[in-house]
Amino acid sequence: MAYTTKRLKNIAKNIDLRKTYSLKEAVEIIKTNANAKFNETIDVSVVLNIDSKKTDQNIRNSVVLPHGVGKTNVIAVFAKGPKAEEAKKAGADIVGDDDLIEAIQSGNIKFNRCIATPDMMATVGKVAKVLGPKGLMPNPKLGTVTNDVAAAIENIKKGLIEYKTDKNGIIHAGVGKASFDSSKLEENISVFVDSIVNAKPATVNGNLIKKMSISSTMGIGLTFSL
Repeated sequence: MAYTTKRLKNIAKNIDLRKTYSLKEAVEIIKTNANAKFNETIDVSVVLNIDSKKTDQNIRNSVVLPHGVGKTNVIAVFAKGPKAEEAKKAGADIVGDDDLIEAIQSGNIKFNRCIATPDMMATVGKVAKVLGPKGLMPNPKLGTVTNDVAAAIENIKKGLIEYKTDKNGIIHAGVGKASFDSSKLEENISVFVDSIVNAKPATVNGNLIKKMSISSTMGIGLTFSL
């Protein structure tokens, strides 16, 4: 691969881009070279052995990373009555029903995670076309449509991430920051990959994972294996 910036060319000089590194090696190299003027996100991409055109082979799931992702989440909860009070006590940043719908319809979206109680989903459906493209639509498979709003909020605060296959059969996710200790990044990545493997569709034969790579926001990508 040809890199266009001097910085990336200098990084690539000292790395064998054809090699498959151990997770430990890959994390150390990526962290060492994540020297942008901000705390870069560490991203992992997993290429799957699936036919992404077959809906039964696509994966959409969530997992709680043990060390979080180093990102502050602003959580909105669609709930009313006692469940609204439960959400507030659990630390939700925004709690509402019709008033929250009105805010979203007016373009006032000041949250990046969204939870709803099952009885609110008909109401949430009014803004599905707004929330869906932004990846904010609550989903029971991901644990964000639930009556246990306190547990859902706690999981997000702990480090819950959602992931799904794209049109090319690849799953991408941010798994931490360059400032994290290497051991914490390694554990986050192992838990993330295990979650994908455990979600293997029944119709997929052989190994689910074809290739894994790791990179930082402004860095190069390395192939790695567990």
